[in-house]
Amino acid sequence: MEKVIIVGSGCAGLTAAIYAARANLNPLVLEGPQPGGQLSTTTLVENYPGFPDGIDGPQLILNMHKQAEKFGARFSYAEVTDFEPRNSHVRIKADDEWLETEALIIASGASARYLDLENEEKLIGHGLTSCATCDGAFYRNVPVCVIGGGDSAAEESLFLTRFASKVYLIHRRDKMRASKIMADRVFANKKIEPIWNTVVTKYISDEKGEMRAVRLRNVKTGEERELEVACVFVAIGHDPNTKPFAGKLDADPEGYLIAKNLAESKHPGVFIAGDAADRIYRQAVTAAGTGCAAAMDAERYLSELER
Repeated sequence: MEKVIIVGSGCAGLTAAIYAARANLNPLVLEGPQPGGQLSTTTLVENYPGFPDGIDGPQLILNMHKQAEKFGARFSYAEVTDFEPRNSHVRIKADDEWLETEALIIASGASARYLDLENEEKLIGHGLTSCATCDGAFYRNVPVCVIGGGDSAAEESLFLTRFASKVYLIHRRDKMRASKIMADRVFANKKIEPIWNTVVTKYISDEKGEMRAVRLRNVKTGEERELEVACVFVAIGHDPNTKPFAGKLDADPEGYLIAKNLAESKHPGVFIAGDAADRIYRQAVTAAGTGCAAAMDAERYLSELER
């Protein structure tokens, strides 16, 4: 029987591991299919506190990993596929093996949706991203494009006008799906140029492997053309990595887990942190904050069990 198992090894999971390990709970961290979470796919991170010159995402994750290990956290690459809450403990299935734990912290994160185009994985962090807040400031006075037509795409486009010389909003339909107030703000901004009835069919990189342009296709006429942009911001949504917990914990219609008091789930001993429950902010620092809260709540829960 484990004291604490943490599912996920992004900012939320690793922060939870640091706090749980320092509390002498000897946590077991199941890193899952993408160790390090979304930060492991980024390059320079400039908005995480404490690094005035920025830090590479993978290096930040490595530092947090080492810090957790220093205090006694253990790590396994196992992926969770099932979950059974019991009255006195929790069972989870990881790589076909059932594990039992007194407390569970779910920090499994969310995955940004991309277009599944050629060379997509290689270009993430090199002119392809899903987060304007994270990467917009790197693209000052150059043209960029946003893919999508909902509120997220509208918010990304408006945010990017602070930096980019031009923001092309590429949408496969002839009107936005965003709320009227957001759409009106987009149309009122002279830096934003909508490109309707259009999809991106190819990313075009330069000799250094950085984004140079995209190939566009009009879905009505079939006409193709090239559009020069320094970065592509994909804003077509995220999918929370919460499938093993579906139907067993409270979740919204899109699968994001619902926490009360920041980190508690409806089941005693099960706590939630990071992007698995955050459909709004999705930042490294907010994930770390909820990871801290989840570990502290788990420590209190375990202390009460021992009384």
